[in-house]
Amino acid sequence: ERALATAPTRGGSHVVATTTALHVPTPSGGFARIPWERVDHATWKDGWLHVKETSAGAEHHVRLTDAGSVPETVRERVTSTIAVTHHAALPGGGKVRIAGRRPAAGGDVRWTFVFDAGLDPADPGLRAQAEQVLEDLRRQTGL
Repeated sequence: ERALATAPTRGGSHVVATTTALHVPTPSGGFARIPWERVDHATWKDGWLHVKETSAGAEHHVRLTDAGSVPETVRERVTSTIAVTHHAALPGGGKVRIAGRRPAAGGDVRWTFVFDAGLDPADPGLRAQAEQVLEDLRRQTGL
């Protein structure tokens, strides 16, 4: 894992973008390591880096004093992991976004579901509908 870009934070720490992950300071004084394929989205606004993870939906908000090339590096690294993204209407109503992402270090495509607000991702019927859409998508893309 090699550092590609760093930026100082207002709290005296640093954000570090590496070849395989984004490292952001946590309120407890440690660091969270977020592999690029687990970044659902990241935005840069008014000096703040906002990052949302795909798995647990964890969010990180970090005030940078000098962003340098961190925002561009984050965008490039996250985009490079995306193999396919697909929005689909579910038979029972609502929509799901399905993303297939490749880890920066290599390996098999990992799939995530992001359901519309108001839909319960733990609902087994809803998950089964999304899994069927994924199966069709995998057949179409060969992934």
